[in-house]
Amino acid sequence: MSWILTITLNPAVDLATSIDRVVAGPKLYCKAPRVDPGGGGVNAARAIRKLGGEVSALVAVGGAMGEQLLQLLVVEDVLAVAVHVPGETRQSFAVTDKTTGEQFRFSVPGETMTADDGARLLSAIAQAAPRDGYVVLSGGVTPGLADDFPHQVLAAIAPRTDKLVVDTSKAALAHLLAAPGQPVHVLRLDQREAEQAAGHALATVADSLGFAQNLIARGVGDIVVGGRGAEGSVLATREQRFFCRAPYVEVQSKIGAGDAFTGALTLALSRGEALDQALRWGVAAACATVGSEGTALFESGQVEALLPHCEVEGL
Repeated sequence: MSWILTITLNPAVDLATSIDRVVAGPKLYCKAPRVDPGGGGVNAARAIRKLGGEVSALVAVGGAMGEQLLQLLVVEDVLAVAVHVPGETRQSFAVTDKTTGEQFRFSVPGETMTADDGARLLSAIAQAAPRDGYVVLSGGVTPGLADDFPHQVLAAIAPRTDKLVVDTSKAALAHLLAAPGQPVHVLRLDQREAEQAAGHALATVADSLGFAQNLIARGVGDIVVGGRGAEGSVLATREQRFFCRAPYVEVQSKIGAGDAFTGALTLALSRGEALDQALRWGVAAACATVGSEGTALFESGQVEALLPHCEVEGL
């Protein structure tokens, strides 16, 4: 097993609470909130640590919220590599309506970064990248950074490793798909992102696998993983195609489920697991997170209990 580095360009201090009923107008008195470190790479690192992996979380942080996020990572036993940037680290806020079970999620944008901020981040990433290990770039690319930042990260880590796992969104994802250049090692998309990129619905597992292999043929990634919501996830390479069916869990919170998937999948790959088994670990971690409240992610025992129920088939 090799050390893993996760990168979070736009982290957040996550607050999650609940109330009997969400209604407009009157002041609403919520339950005491749960507070966790958040953002794609941060959650992936939390998942890796919960499963016994060795990980560092490189985070761009600023202000009092940034200091709080670093303190929360200490509580989670996640080693932080802090890159201090101007402005204030953002907050995210989620409220669950206990009557309906609906979850309302609010996320404010991060501070706009400059080219100098981007250069400092790339320098820190290059220094922190583990030799021959995995690097996970997860979450959105901060406003102000170039849309091709994932490829800039790939170039920055090239002297040490080529194992870049990317799980991003919006303009950065669109650029990666439209102008792939050198393929990333692993690319993950959820179903909405995949359907938007494909320009049509991906109604079946075969549709998702076909789209994934199309991306591979275009040089976007060596391994492409696609979520299919509660149904499960697919994984494809040029030669292999797998579908892992997700077991049923009662939904408590969807926050961090995709990040937990990415973290668990990456950890399994770093441990030398076969692709189909790595996919099972990812699905089990995502399901366990969905079954946990607020921003808690999961406990390792929950993942291990679900793992035998995550059925993988080669297609």
